[in-house]
Amino acid sequence: MILVGLNYRTAPVEIREKIAFPEETLTHYLKALKGLSSLTEGLILSTCNRVEIYAATDTPEVGVEEIKGFLSVQHQLPLPAFEETLYVLKGEELVRHCFRVASSLDSMVVGEPQILGQIKEAYRMAHATKATSTLLNKLLPRAFSVAKRVRTETSIGNRAVSVSFVAVELAKRIFAHLEGREVLIIGAGEMCELAAQYLVREGVSTILVSNRTWERAVALAERFKGEAIPFSELGRALLRADIVITSTDAPNFVINKDMVVDILKRRKNHPLFFIDIAVPRDVDPQVNSIDNIYLYDIDDLQEVAAANIKGRQQEASRAEGIVAAAVEQFCRWYQSLEVIPTIIALKEKMERIRQKEVDKMLVSFPNLSARERQAMEDLSKTIVNKILHNPITLLKKANENADGEPYVDTVKKLFSVETE
Repeated sequence: MILVGLNYRTAPVEIREKIAFPEETLTHYLKALKGLSSLTEGLILSTCNRVEIYAATDTPEVGVEEIKGFLSVQHQLPLPAFEETLYVLKGEELVRHCFRVASSLDSMVVGEPQILGQIKEAYRMAHATKATSTLLNKLLPRAFSVAKRVRTETSIGNRAVSVSFVAVELAKRIFAHLEGREVLIIGAGEMCELAAQYLVREGVSTILVSNRTWERAVALAERFKGEAIPFSELGRALLRADIVITSTDAPNFVINKDMVVDILKRRKNHPLFFIDIAVPRDVDPQVNSIDNIYLYDIDDLQEVAAANIKGRQQEASRAEGIVAAAVEQFCRWYQSLEVIPTIIALKEKMERIRQKEVDKMLVSFPNLSARERQAMEDLSKTIVNKILHNPITLLKKANENADGEPYVDTVKKLFSVETE
């Protein structure tokens, strides 16, 4: 298996937004991924903080290059523009990374619950597209099981935190307290819903909600006793807001520089704060060059998120122990995929040779009694078993230590064994 990806640690948001895969067209991209000649399985995980492609292949080096080319072609972006931000993982490193991602140990906000739902949805779509098979169908469900253990056996998820939570924490830093403030939420998805929950707890006076789909804006506003604003009247909402939190799936900027310049004049230069947690970004970064406008994107949340991590280090250490044990167990299974068929094929080949030679001997000595024939059978089996004892024992021990691959290759060459 191979993994090619980038995340908030390796790539800034201006790169991540260009490599992100929109959920509504993910099936199209999965079908294109399946078409790569070197891959036998594939899965795409695309969130605001990471884009990762998991794949199975018999030619890892070729597979990695094909995936890099796939990212370049699908996003119409030259490979040198983002190649340095990519990481490539294989074998045990890949398994550990997958389990840590699902368990939220690799998240910007350690312990946040959203990533597990996101990776489950990525697997569901890949499975529905028939892009997964033996390896990914074992890896991903196992990752979900590990994530469940981490959440039930540690306290890492006790404080309900998320990127939305950190965004509201940032808003509190800006204003010290949020009582009496008007906040505009642009979008009506899960991130916006979570932001609204946290804002209500902090005592904001009014939550304004604007979304391209009017019905969703109304539903979210009604749930939190806010006010829905038609998307066409976004400017009116910007006139009222102290803080704007935005998280839509729009492929292009929802708020541009000219719009904000006009709004600021009508606000008589009263400061306006934008917290953009969308990927791709909703707010044109040029907005940040305007006086009295303060723009924060998802990468700016890392400092706030770091404070959250400090209080979770002990639980994170316990979680890492759960992950390590699960990785070891999975790797033993993975190694057995090659070792066990090799042992079976070796035994079957030796049995065919034994039986052929015994049959030839019986033809040469047709007058042997039944007892003598059985003795010849037993003797030949004993000889074969003794010859095979050491190589099979070595293969099994190597399999237990998760380093069986070189031994498998050697046995196959020595005995001319092939496995399907």
